[in-house]
Amino acid sequence: MLEELDDDGVLLVTLNRPRKKNAFNDPQWDGLRDALNRAREDPGVAVVLLTGAGADFSAGQDLTAFGTSARPREDGRPSGFFGCAEAVFAFDKPLLGAGRGVAVGGGATLLIACDVTYVGESLRMRLPFASLGLVPEIASSYTLQSAIGRQRAAELFFTAEWIDANRALEMGMAARVLPDDDLLETMLAKAREMARWPVSSLQAIKQTLMVANRPQIRAALEAEEAAMARLAGSPENVEAITAFLEKREPDFKQFRKLTPR
Repeated sequence: MLEELDDDGVLLVTLNRPRKKNAFNDPQWDGLRDALNRAREDPGVAVVLLTGAGADFSAGQDLTAFGTSARPREDGRPSGFFGCAEAVFAFDKPLLGAGRGVAVGGGATLLIACDVTYVGESLRMRLPFASLGLVPEIASSYTLQSAIGRQRAAELFFTAEWIDANRALEMGMAARVLPDDDLLETMLAKAREMARWPVSSLQAIKQTLMVANRPQIRAALEAEEAAMARLAGSPENVEAITAFLEKREPDFKQFRKLTPR
């Protein structure tokens, strides 16, 4: 995780595992959580901009590192993901996202959770939870349908299809599409435009934007965590991860129970 605070009060936070397409392992979940918590308490930070190193935003959870922790976490949770998700919604200043290339799973739902998201023309976004035998995360079961409507959100979740930059813009998952080479500088300029104003005002505006959504976000986080605990490690989830590691299509039909008609 890279952090760079400029003189204008814009903190640039960069996911920094480019060889893994910035996929998340526990250290990266914890690093993002800690960066957001520090930024929330730091009076010198007015705006946070989240981006990814290299050509991609994030490929989501690193499945090769999933469940490989040698000892239990101090917070008692199975992954650093849960504390990071809470930190995202506890952050009370503008949170901006600049995504290009791959944005999958947690990479996609992080961009959806940002207050303002710009994407590069190369964006390839996917919500693969059904294909992994899992459920949505980072409250996206609420935030996505709030942004684009229940029908469109259901279609994306149930199909796990790929979404390009123009479709993300058309549906309301992104505010602007830019050439990849212009994305970060344009987003930084927008962040500095916001950071000119009093932090107290930015925080109050975010509070007013979020107040009606917080109960639903909390309910979504709790429902997602409970369902994730139930489904993670299920036969379907194990098949999905095994198929991914073996570079083949998963076979979920083997788990269907046919009922007499």
